[in-house]
Amino acid sequence: MYQQTDQRMERLGFIKSLLVGAVSAPVVFEACKKDAAAELAEDTASATNTGSGTSTSSCTVAPTETEGPFPTKSPSSYLRSDITDGKTGYAMTAKITIANVNNSCLGLAGALVDIWHCDAEGNYSEYGGTQMQSTNYQSVHFLRGRQVTDTNGLVTFKSIFPGWYQGRATHIHVHIYKADGTSLKVTQIAFPEGSGSAVALVNGYSKGMSGYTYNKSDNVFSDDSTGLQIASVTGSKAEGFELSIRLSVSA
Repeated sequence: MYQQTDQRMERLGFIKSLLVGAVSAPVVFEACKKDAAAELAEDTASATNTGSGTSTSSCTVAPTETEGPFPTKSPSSYLRSDITDGKTGYAMTAKITIANVNNSCLGLAGALVDIWHCDAEGNYSEYGGTQMQSTNYQSVHFLRGRQVTDTNGLVTFKSIFPGWYQGRATHIHVHIYKADGTSLKVTQIAFPEGSGSAVALVNGYSKGMSGYTYNKSDNVFSDDSTGLQIASVTGSKAEGFELSIRLSVSA
């Protein structure tokens, strides 16, 4: 009986010591729990298609846009589906369907589709060392690639979520060719914006969103009133994002 009592007292003493330690730093423990919960919620939050327009169902020819100052120099050299080239960022799969308005907007098989976009910091490969882009990436070719559309007009690229740079909204450049290399369309893909969108979740990576140019003020997308260039983007930072869009051409 005495032995059981002694053991019980020892246990009570041990528990009391734990309680004293916990009381001495309750704010720290609570803050850690809140930070962890907030981080988990942020990583697992799913993107919604805020402002996605009619881009996935329209049979209207996609707007023609500039190739921009950073087009791929030798696109035929980068026939590949994985274009990451070691670049880090939130994973993104881009599914682009090319439709032919001259064939009831059915998918255009055998077309060549080139895409390119900036990295998480807003820099392009194959360029740099200039006032426009100080970081020199002239000797590398990340986030550029070419695919041939399947029987449904679909190409799929594995990439990362693009960052942004001064004066532009988040975007992807696209150049579509016939199988014989004849150019059909040069255009750009925009991303949905607003609360809950993938753009909001990514939050500009380490740059944040201070100084970001939104679609309505972007010199390429500001006139896209019907949303033909705005993709559907779903997913999360933890699981990765999926972009899908249907771009119609006259072939």
